[in-house]
Amino acid sequence: MKGSAGALASVIAAVAVGALVALAGSDGGATAAGLPVMVWCAVAAYGVNWIAYVPSMLMRTERFFDLTGTITYITVLAVALVTVARYDGRSVLLAALVSIWSIRLGTFLARRIIAAGSDSRFDSIKTDPLRLLSTWTLQGLWVLLTMAAALAAITADREAAFDWGVPVGAAIWAVGFSLEVVADRQKQEFRSDPANDGRFIRTGLWAWSRHPNYFGEILLWTGIAVISVGALGGWAHLTLVSPLFVYVLLTRISGVPLLERSGQKRWGEDPEYRRYVADTPSLFPRPPHKAPQR
Repeated sequence: MKGSAGALASVIAAVAVGALVALAGSDGGATAAGLPVMVWCAVAAYGVNWIAYVPSMLMRTERFFDLTGTITYITVLAVALVTVARYDGRSVLLAALVSIWSIRLGTFLARRIIAAGSDSRFDSIKTDPLRLLSTWTLQGLWVLLTMAAALAAITADREAAFDWGVPVGAAIWAVGFSLEVVADRQKQEFRSDPANDGRFIRTGLWAWSRHPNYFGEILLWTGIAVISVGALGGWAHLTLVSPLFVYVLLTRISGVPLLERSGQKRWGEDPEYRRYVADTPSLFPRPPHKAPQR
């Protein structure tokens, strides 16, 4: 009962936070059918995930969770672009960059879970309808918050002049995206080698950072915010919290803490792993002190 109450509370909280973000991002934004377009974007973000929740609950499966995340990003972007019907350079660029990232990551994660057969994070969740609903709702919030700045810029009621933020932000996004793609590929290739079974990766970008893929993701969302800032006004500036939200979530709540605990559990007694942790930054890359041993 206690777990169910907590799950229900998290659903309500996630919707409330999403509503506040949508309203803030609506300042100076376009409207449709009497509501801000940002609000319609929020409805789409939660709606797609709640629809997908139904078969997930009935089948007790998490197999299409990550793929639904990609579908949510594309759907919300489509709602924003089509409803506002203003295809200026900044809006098209933002939509393209977010789409490229979401399709790449979503398909990468979907292939990984198909190969693995399941996602251990869902083992204790998928049999509990309310906890599962909470997870799907939080994915809707994740989508809305991560691209809140981009949505606020796309749904602004007037086109903003081209400024320095567009090329600078695009460059930052490109660096972050490249880091995430290369880090994911390096880890995938490392794990596919039978000789590395049961070992931890410490080569390539992983010699520079213990979580280079997360650093890349934080960086690319920072680039999206920089591109967006010139089109924002008033309360919509609060949507610039997007990269900060990604940073806090990945470094304090879900990503890094979970993987660090898992690493300590598996290799915490290994002197080489302890040396790797001591010598390698958790997030922000720096050149390794020496070439890592294999």
